[in-house]
Formats: sequence, C-alpha cells, structure tokens
Amino acid sequence: MKPRLILTLLLAAFMLPVAGQSKFVTVKDGHFVKDGKPYYYVGTNFWYGAILGSEGQGGDRKRLREELDLMKSMGIDNLRILVGSDGERGVTTKVEPTLQVAPGVYNDTILAGLDYLLQEMGKRDMVAVLYLNNSWEWSGGYGFYLQHAGAGIAPRPNEDGYPAFMNFVAQYATNEKAHQLFYDYVRFILSRTNRYTGLKYTEDPAIMSWQIGNEPRAFSRQALPAFEKWLAEASALIRELDPNHLVSIGSEGAWGCEEDYDCYERICTDKNVDYCNIHLWPYNWSWARKDHLIEDLGRAKANTKDYIDRHLAICARLNKPLVMEEFGYPRDDFKFSLGTPTTGRDGFYQFVFSLVADNAEQGGYFAGCNFWGWGGLAKPKHEEQWQVGDDYTGDPAQEQQGLNSVFAGDKSTLEVIKSQVERMNKLR
Repeated sequence: MKPRLILTLLLAAFMLPVAGQSKFVTVKDGHFVKDGKPYYYVGTNFWYGAILGSEGQGGDRKRLREELDLMKSMGIDNLRILVGSDGERGVTTKVEPTLQVAPGVYNDTILAGLDYLLQEMGKRDMVAVLYLNNSWEWSGGYGFYLQHAGAGIAPRPNEDGYPAFMNFVAQYATNEKAHQLFYDYVRFILSRTNRYTGLKYTEDPAIMSWQIGNEPRAFSRQALPAFEKWLAEASALIRELDPNHLVSIGSEGAWGCEEDYDCYERICTDKNVDYCNIHLWPYNWSWARKDHLIEDLGRAKANTKDYIDRHLAICARLNKPLVMEEFGYPRDDFKFSLGTPTTGRDGFYQFVFSLVADNAEQGGYFAGCNFWGWGGLAKPKHEEQWQVGDDYTGDPAQEQQGLNSVFAGDKSTLEVIKSQVERMNKLR
C-alpha cells in the first residue's frame, strides 16, 4: 500500500466519531454534549453572516473570514444567524439584500453565502444556530407571510409606530395560509445541499440548531392558543425533515408570551423542542433609562436575575438546558460612535456572564449565552440608521448603528467576554 494512501486512511479513521458518539451537538440529561464532552459556551449574534458570505450585494468574504478568525481566537464558537430576510428590496429599516423575494422565489447569491458561511464555520469547528422566521419587520418574517396570504401590507413601525405594526402581525398566529407559506420555506431550506462541501444541511455538524424564528410572539393573549399550536406544528415539521439537529424556538421567554409563564412552559415542554431560550433587554424593557444607564444598572441587574431565575425553574422541571441567546446594553450616555465608553455595558455583561457561569459550575441548566451582537470590524457610516452600502453591524437596519454592537475596538468589553470564555471552557 502506498504511503500517501496509508496516511489518508489513518487521517480518515482519526476523524471518525467514537462509537456511539454523535458528530452533532446533542442534549443528554438536561445538558449539551459536543464531541462526547459537555458543551458550555459563550457565543454571539451574527445575523448578517450569510449576507457577508455572498458574492453579491453586501457580500465580503474576506471580512467574513477575518471576523470568524477573530471570534474563534477569542473562544467564541457559537453564532446565531439569520437564514435570510424576506420581501422586496428598497424598504427602509429592512435588511437587504433579501433571500426570499416572493414565496418560493429565492436569491441564489444569499443561498451561496449561507453555504460558504457554513463551510468556513465548519473549518473552524464553530456551530450555527439558524433562525428561519422573525416576528419583527427588519427581516420580513410575519409581515411578509401575511401580505402574501392576502392580509394586506404590514404597517411600517418607523412610519406608523410599533402599536400599529404589532396589531397587524397579531393575525399571524391564526393565519393558516401564512403558516403554509412559511412551511414551504422551511422545507426548501432544510432540503438543501451545500454547494461547497457537498454536505446536505441535515447532515452538516456545523449546524447546532434550527430555530423557528427570532422572538416569535402571539402579540395578544387571545392568540396564545393558536400561537402554541403553530409552534408545535413548526417544530414537528423541522424534526420530521431533520432528525439530526436540535430544534429551538427563539423565544424571549415569558416576555414573548404576553408575560404568561405557563404559556412559555407549555411551548418548551413540546417533545420536539430540545432546549429553552430567553432574551433580555433592560433598555428596551424600561429597566434602564437612556439618560441614566449607569445609575439604573442596579435595577437592571436585579430584574435580570429575577427573570432568569424564573425561567431556570421551568428548565429544571423540564430537564432542558437554557440559553440566554440575546442580551444587550447601550453605550454610556446613549452614544453610538466607535470608541465611546461602555462602562454600563461591561458591568451588565459581567453580571450576566457570572449568572451563567455560577449556575453551570453548580451543575444547573444554564448552558450558554449569545450576546447581541457582533459588530466586529465594521465601521458604520450612518449612526441613526443603516443604509445600503454601509457595513453590516450587530444592529439591524432599523436601529442606531452602534447601539448594541460589540466592535473589535471595544477592548474593555472584549476582555469581559474573554474572561467568561475561560470560565466556561473549564466546564467542557
């Protein structure tokens, strides 16, 4: 046998999973397992990853590789990513370019971008949480499906206000035609084969979890039963199409269930939902005022701990892991520019990280967190709102660019993150 062939066979054997060991992230006894070991992590939100991976409008593969290398060097190996946005281009405050221009009509450059992103993440032993829908306007989601189901065009929050928008998208929970359009999209995405790796998406270990949506909500207490039914249908469909990967909801927690903790427990109880999510936004939820961000930090911390503890109690009853996959805090004095201080944010991050690590070290159900969001090497041109041609940041198009982004130059915040990575890695 030729030496080169022998070496090839030895390498192939070395890379095979140990007998009985899954190559995918799994859940066992209420905890994540990766490569046969406990998996605790510090991740981030990198919603624009598939756009960066494209070769069309907005694509920048060089920046993508540099961002992945930077995150990996810090120990960040779990990225929460938008599969693609929906609808027409040229709509203020919405992510573009879009993936799904109309139901069943797809932008192949973004699909290629997602393929490329997963290939590059796989090379670095990073994993993706891919969300498929969005209750908010910035990527289409609910409003897109309702429009094409004949419910009319969703009001724009920047023009008509969020109450008008939320009143409109409250129809989604009961609109079966909108659901079917979404299910068609789910079937299309989960049936893909990566053009670069040749791997079916359902067989790609670079994917950790399929997530039904970003912050799916009922938007009214009356719609909660229908909302729960839809989530159950969606999770069952994903499980049927892909038995290898984890399924998650993308929920904010009780805040996204009209503050109904029982509803949250019911949707997480579903046999097809593998782990629980919460999001936490002290400024958005009026726990911290923009002109008193540092002074209000104590109240934000107290409310944060109470919110987390109540959800951890539910996870303990369900024997399922908890991930706090979105949390953020504005820069000091509510400024957005690169280099402005982040004293309040650093304090809040440190507090959240300590809650995660303390619980995990005690064998609890808190398994990880994804801070919002990764701005990395971006240099925003327009602070008040993203415009076509601007660098993508962690802040979607409708938000001030720099509001919640962590940039490569935010040294104090990066030090806080690195410290948490070191704590969590000791548990692996």
